[in-house]
Amino acid sequence: MNAKNLEILGLSESATLDDVKSAYETLRAKYLEERFMDGETGNNAAKMLTKIETAYSELTREMSESAATGDGDAFSRVEELIKAGNIQDAQRELDSFNERGAQWHYLQSIVYYRKNWINESKKQLEIAIQLDGGNEKYKEAYRKLNDRINYNANAAPNQGQPDGGAYQNGTYQGQTMNGGGQSDQMGGNACAQCLDCCYTYMCISCLCDGCCR
Repeated sequence: MNAKNLEILGLSESATLDDVKSAYETLRAKYLEERFMDGETGNNAAKMLTKIETAYSELTREMSESAATGDGDAFSRVEELIKAGNIQDAQRELDSFNERGAQWHYLQSIVYYRKNWINESKKQLEIAIQLDGGNEKYKEAYRKLNDRINYNANAAPNQGQPDGGAYQNGTYQGQTMNGGGQSDQMGGNACAQCLDCCYTYMCISCLCDGCCR
């Protein structure tokens, strides 16, 4: 769902249709009363009424369309499969989608990441951000993934690595995002491991919290 609209109504991405309606009614009653006040308070209330009306309309339409197509349940199945480590089944579920919006590309990014296809994961995140530019979750995932890639690129550019990988065109080829090289085993790549753990934890946490919905 659109993160900006959720923020206007004071909701998280796990919000239900009932949550959206309840928040809208509460805020609408508040600003209807305040709009008759003098000065900035009244002006702000009038502006907020327009914003919450738009947010409510867009969110309810989005949620209704999702329920009608069954995408909500399908996304939930993909999330559960990813959390369980069933990456092949998660990919099969994603392949079955006809409509592929921002959520689809975000989940595809996580699947690619779990397959250690890092460049492909990055591309999918970029598409998700293009489709839903206001989604802070996608932006944060993209930032953390870039941090990991840039760390590897800056660590030893154009040099071979103990695991047989090498840097090509600024992107590390060979070593997976999960490590596995000798330097990891010896504790010499702690910063890279930290970045990797942050990105992995964030993705899994997002799924566990249901924020992809």
